[in-house]
Amino acid sequence: MSHGGPVELHGHRGARGLRPENTLPGFVHAMEIGVDAVELDVGLTADGVVVLNHDQVLSPVNVADTGPVQPGDPLYPYVGKAIRDLTLDQIKTLDAGVRRPVADDDPFVLTQLPLDSTPLPTLAEVCALMSRVPDVGLAVELKTDPDWPDSDVAFFAAAVAEVLGAFDLLGRSRLLAFDWRVLAEARRYAPDAGRVALIEAKTLGLGTPWLAGQPPDDPARAALDTGATVLSPERSITTPELVIAAHSLALPVVVWTVNEPADMSRFVSYGVDAIVTDYPDRLRTVLQGHGLPLPQPITEPILH
Repeated sequence: MSHGGPVELHGHRGARGLRPENTLPGFVHAMEIGVDAVELDVGLTADGVVVLNHDQVLSPVNVADTGPVQPGDPLYPYVGKAIRDLTLDQIKTLDAGVRRPVADDDPFVLTQLPLDSTPLPTLAEVCALMSRVPDVGLAVELKTDPDWPDSDVAFFAAAVAEVLGAFDLLGRSRLLAFDWRVLAEARRYAPDAGRVALIEAKTLGLGTPWLAGQPPDDPARAALDTGATVLSPERSITTPELVIAAHSLALPVVVWTVNEPADMSRFVSYGVDAIVTDYPDRLRTVLQGHGLPLPQPITEPILH
């Protein structure tokens, strides 16, 4: 039942299985392997700067304190605080280069190369990097919650669109969100960018606050009605039926996050349009085995 077309390779948080997540060296490594797009997560600092990090609250798993911005800073230590409560200067003190898992079975600590003293980048720093690389897309996930006021969601979406627009990258970018209010704001502030409706089991429950008022029983139709241009389901809810439903509405399907080769192969057979993975190297091997085209690796040095 595969549609027979190419399957895009998206590097999750860069290449989380291989390099520190949401960092410039991580994105460079993904592009050196060869990806169609890099996926990343953003938040907004207290002083209004768009910065990268997966969680809204800084986690000791992926960041560590190195010292306060100035002696006696009452907000120090910063790990455990919300990004929205910290300034860019405070965020920039953090070391995001070493994974410190809370559980012994963290798969990434076994395969991820530590890079001490790697900071969390701003979205502008990522855009400066990507502007030197032709053809690789950006998949930018905006981290909000349904309890955020609408005005905060709009402000955040506008801030992200402004950065992408300043680097002329809107046409190569997609804005992703579980909180589908972001998609409506993305259509308003970044009409040239794609809009990706993220879904997982917990956001599809009855009375869900995540889907901007849309009913959860037909996620593909709900995503289209919200203004999405792509449906992106978590792997455990990605079925052949869901792929068919989305394709019947001309919605591409991007499944996440798929790290096992057998699962990658299965989703290729389902006819998905893209696969998000922490291990771009593994997915390249699978795509090659299916006779599918591969994105070109970047061979020029791009990180100054």
